Amino acid sequence: MPYKLGSLARGTMKKIQDNYKNLISLKVSLLQPATMTTAIVPLQPQEEKVISGWERLVAQTELINQMAKELEGAILELKTIACTLKTQSFLKEKSCNNICEYFVVGVPCVKQKSDESFILTMRKVDLFRAEREAAQLAQQLRQQTKKRLTPQRHRKNKSEANTTLLLKRVLINKS
Repeated sequence: MPYKLGSLARGTMKKIQDNYKNLISLKVSLLQPATMTTAIVPLQPQEEKVISGWERLVAQTELINQMAKELEGAILELKTIACTLKTQSFLKEKSCNNICEYFVVGVPCVKQKSDESFILTMRKVDLFRAEREAAQLAQQLRQQTKKRLTPQRHRKNKSEANTTLLLKRVLINKS
């Protein structure tokens, strides 16, 4: 009996393998509408995405100006880092007085003229504007402080003079 089961299993497996190799063909009916009024429209590029040469030119000028702003920011950041390192004590010990030199620098800039044409030019980067503005603000604050202190000093000097005058009169009257 075990022999019969084994041969039966082998025979069944062979039939399954043989059937697996054969392609199954099914008749499939596609349901189609009775009347067809429109065809499939071929894909076309959207008109919004197509830009003119002038729009590309304007976009490029905006990109250049944006990159110039970023470059100017990076240059000013370089100066800030160099100044910070210069003030730190370990650089003073190394006697590194001038960690970075600064020359006149500029960044590209695109300007549009009144006739709609463009000019590619250079805009100067003011590396010392922050220091000038800080010095100017300090000067203004000093002047404001002097103006506030001057009336107080004048009053103080006037009251001291009055006190001195009164003391002199008292001393003269006593004598």
